[in-house]
Amino acid sequence: MEITVNNTRIVLLKGDLIEQATEAVVNAANSGLLGGGGVDGAIHRAGGPKILEECKLIRAKQGGCPTGKAVITSGGNLKAKYVIHTVGPVWHGDNANESTLLRNAYYNSLLLAKENNIKTISFPSISTGAYRYPVGQAAEIALRTVISFAKENDIDEIRFVLFSDNDYQKYKSALLHLIPS
Repeated sequence: MEITVNNTRIVLLKGDLIEQATEAVVNAANSGLLGGGGVDGAIHRAGGPKILEECKLIRAKQGGCPTGKAVITSGGNLKAKYVIHTVGPVWHGDNANESTLLRNAYYNSLLLAKENNIKTISFPSISTGAYRYPVGQAAEIALRTVISFAKENDIDEIRFVLFSDNDYQKYKSALLHLIPS
């Protein structure tokens, strides 16, 4: 499924984030930036040691990546030229400002893409795996943030690469709710 907002294609697809040939893929990282499980582990394994080396340099310089912020490395062995690492919030029932932190993770990733003249970017569903953020709520925050960014910035394509049928359906429902056709 796809829509166009101010010349930006926003695409939902079920697939493998690692296989995307966009200029950047977004890593749902942890604050330590040293790899982990899920998307983070898959990106580090597929991208090879170069990504980890660059993450270690970032850690040495600034001590990691706080929740809601984003940093950038090369894509190593990935098809994507860059990896934007962002840290989403762990779900605690939205009692710790998780919705704002999740919005910031998407927004700061897009801002970093813009600063690096990246025109195509692929996102996973941030925080909805091990961090347990409810997919439907996360999808609405992600899509609302991306649509708002696309209205004011020049980016060619923003993809949401969703791992499961359930995630795809939740994102599709959220998108139809936000942009009734």
